[in-house]
Amino acid sequence: MSDFPPGVQGRTVRILVAGQILAGLGTGASLSVGAILAVAVSGSEAWAGAGATLTTLGSAAAAIPLARLAIARGRRPALALGALVAAVGSVVAVTAATLVLFPLLLLGFALLGVGSAVGLQARFAATDVAEPGRRGRDLSVVVWSTTIGAIVGPNLFAPGAAIAQAVGLPDLAGPFLIAVVAQLLAATTYFVLLRPDPLVLARSRPVELAPADEGIVRARSTLVFAIAALALSHAVMVSVMSMTPVHLADQGASLVVVGFTISLHIAGMYALSPLFGWASDRLGRIPTLLMGQALFAVAILVTALGERSNTFVAVGLVLLGLGWSASTVSASALISDLVTGGERVRVQGRSDLFMNIAGAVGGASAGPVLAVVGYAGLAWVVGILVLAIIAGATVVGRRGSLAA
Repeated sequence: MSDFPPGVQGRTVRILVAGQILAGLGTGASLSVGAILAVAVSGSEAWAGAGATLTTLGSAAAAIPLARLAIARGRRPALALGALVAAVGSVVAVTAATLVLFPLLLLGFALLGVGSAVGLQARFAATDVAEPGRRGRDLSVVVWSTTIGAIVGPNLFAPGAAIAQAVGLPDLAGPFLIAVVAQLLAATTYFVLLRPDPLVLARSRPVELAPADEGIVRARSTLVFAIAALALSHAVMVSVMSMTPVHLADQGASLVVVGFTISLHIAGMYALSPLFGWASDRLGRIPTLLMGQALFAVAILVTALGERSNTFVAVGLVLLGLGWSASTVSASALISDLVTGGERVRVQGRSDLFMNIAGAVGGASAGPVLAVVGYAGLAWVVGILVLAIIAGATVVGRRGSLAA
């Protein structure tokens, strides 16, 4: 039975979902034209990836500070402040687009990345007062809510352009105007409605680091594995996904085909996350993580062997998204199982930091790898990471470390 007042966890999850939808609308609307705006302001296609790179780095930089604020003050002010910083980033981006100042635009992208850090912390906030048998499902519902913003956000360019024209700003600034409003609403939702604060409540219930028969050393080794699996899974996904538009374009695919393929991939990342949350609760964290790696392996085979077919590449990208979803949900739930209180939030912040760094390194290194060994070669290279995760999961699973 729960030690907390009835209905608290359900309300917490609903507020987190609402905040994620609003934040996702803002992020999706802005990042959908981020590459185009970077090229327009810088005057060079070489800077097309600046938006994705700076937002990832901004998210990584904010992970630990937001975690520390949550430890000191609770989830409510941490999530609200992060959303406010993202709103400021949108304002900076609008200013940069209007004044055509590329360095200022880079700053705007970095501040927008704080919104991604908020999304990552929100998924962990769903586990603060969750029952152990429901942590995976509650976490996955918050992850799933990102789907709405990811799908609707990129389609707000036309309304955004109309708003920008009405106030005398460049068309490309429009989505960022929408992002300002959406992020401000998200910040208000978190700060006003996330009561009682789930992290403050969680501190009233002592939880051991791990079951008594596991021992602290084994729990810590399992925790290191969980963080590594989360980070490496993210690197696998980002490495292949980030180079897919380049590969498809080189094969003569239209922008419509490229966009549709990435949309399918995003759907794979988020749409079925509740299913993987249920699996992680019922089947175990490690079995679900291995399920994610199996999906990665099939995705690698499909994309590598079918690299010349746009259809096979699209199927591979969907499988890649599903693998990321299963791996992220199960590894995140495992991390929440292993730690509690202030230490839990510190570890969660570090895990988000490593996750973002791994994604940045994966995206940055994927380009040179693609140039040297091609798209199929890139898929085989990241397969090494998948094998490493499977090996680690097999060792942890044999120890019985929180696998069920």
